[in-house]
Amino acid sequence: MRLLFLAWLSPKTGNCTTAERIRDHIESAGHTCVLRDTREFSSPSDVATLLTKESFEGALAIHLFKGGRLLLDVKVPFGVIFGGTDINEDVKDEHKRCVMTQVLRRARFAVAFTDKLKEAAEAFLASQSSKIYVQPQGIETKVAADFSWSEFLRSSGVHGQHIEDLRVFLLVCGLRRVKDPLYLLRAFSEWHSQNPPVVLVIIGPTIDPVFSREVEESIRSSVGVFLASERDQEELHAVMQRSFALVNSSISEGMSAAILEAMDLGVPVLARNIPGNAAIVKHEVTGLLYSSPEEFICQAKRLLNDAELLATVTRNGKHYIKEHHDSAGERRTYQQLVTMLF
Repeated sequence: MRLLFLAWLSPKTGNCTTAERIRDHIESAGHTCVLRDTREFSSPSDVATLLTKESFEGALAIHLFKGGRLLLDVKVPFGVIFGGTDINEDVKDEHKRCVMTQVLRRARFAVAFTDKLKEAAEAFLASQSSKIYVQPQGIETKVAADFSWSEFLRSSGVHGQHIEDLRVFLLVCGLRRVKDPLYLLRAFSEWHSQNPPVVLVIIGPTIDPVFSREVEESIRSSVGVFLASERDQEELHAVMQRSFALVNSSISEGMSAAILEAMDLGVPVLARNIPGNAAIVKHEVTGLLYSSPEEFICQAKRLLNDAELLATVTRNGKHYIKEHHDSAGERRTYQQLVTMLF
């Protein structure tokens, strides 16, 4: 079967990584799956023309509004995969909610990463429950063998410290407002002034150029917070592995791949207490949750000073990934779902 797969493919983002992984699952079953960026198309008719011209037999899309809306004119069967933005943010807009309802009505199947996302879809989009399948993201991590931690820190502007004494808190996110990378800036800078070995490094691609400049300017006028350039996945995993903790400060999330990857690598997680994060991070069990910058500092200090807590959340995080985010299970699910498009 020849499938068109639409997703927002900004390089080195969670969306892109997820789409590439799902494509690999589908192609391993013998299908052809052509991945295309949603930003290449201005309307559903553009996609309908492409499907006819290149003889696609089915389609997939990540995000019901960004991707799914482009499938409303197609004549072939299709499936959709919820992101976080569509259920957490887009449903607040009446027009987008109406479009997503139409997409879900026409789709053969839909995939939600968590039970909470499925419940939200049922509540907001008047969906048929039997059409939505819950499949957590599958996680596989691989660390670059030739990675240099000292070179990474120097290139990120971290100077004047003994590397072995640093405690690096790593915030992985594309630079856009929904990720809220400046949420902890003031509180962390104040903490760094009192305790110089603690630093916050923000790493990820530029998504919103205007907002990215705001982030850069804010960091330049702060202390203890640094901005690193984006890295490929294996090098990013190496950065994670050498960091003291992984930080998430997003306003909303579907399911953060960075959090899951950190858990798999044995790195403790400090995540903002929002539904998407709380679905995978159980406070004091698989990580720590916080609801304000001040609470973040409190929880971060606990991790630094409580070796037993650090060992517990690290051990439980790795176990959680093994039990709930197996890549082989994700592969089987998507291979089975694709048969619904025949």
